[in-house]
Amino acid sequence: MMRNFYSENQLRIQKLNGSERIAKQLEDTRLMIEFNDDVAQIVNSSLFFFIATSSGDRNLECSYKGGNEGFVRVMSDNELAFANYDGNGMYKTLGNIDENPEVALLFIQFNGDKRRIRINGRARISTDKEITQHFPKAESVIIVEAEFIFPNCPRHIHTMRFEENSIYSPTEGYTPPEPYWKSKPDLAPYVKKR
Repeated sequence: MMRNFYSENQLRIQKLNGSERIAKQLEDTRLMIEFNDDVAQIVNSSLFFFIATSSGDRNLECSYKGGNEGFVRVMSDNELAFANYDGNGMYKTLGNIDENPEVALLFIQFNGDKRRIRINGRARISTDKEITQHFPKAESVIIVEAEFIFPNCPRHIHTMRFEENSIYSPTEGYTPPEPYWKSKPDLAPYVKKR
């Protein structure tokens, strides 16, 4: 059974501020449970997004995820997947997902028709070769089953210009250099060797 889009407290504050009618209209006309072509294009062309996770004891985390175009992509009507690359070894996002699969993703398009897309759903971690083979150099792949997909007002999105992909973004046939921080004397002895 699908849960309500708005919580009781959100509905209460909407009523206090006289916005319940527009909030209901936005839910009725903008909320999706499946990806349409427009949203899929934004996801598939994204070079980054933000993900919020929470452990079972409500320890909240928000993380930036980035890569080359295709590192995140829509896989079916209501699923997307993204590559999990070598990182700092803390595994805060994955640890939270393993404990509490509820996630919230935020995609922002800073140029052209500025857009914000929010996706709430349930995530799972896959190391299955059938899946990871589609994401070169990924340690694992996170699959998110979308429960709510909704656009968010873009009016406060700043205009930004993309300059270049990170040299650390893995691609087929390219091995990124090790980041400088891994060679710092206080960290180097503890870094897992590739």
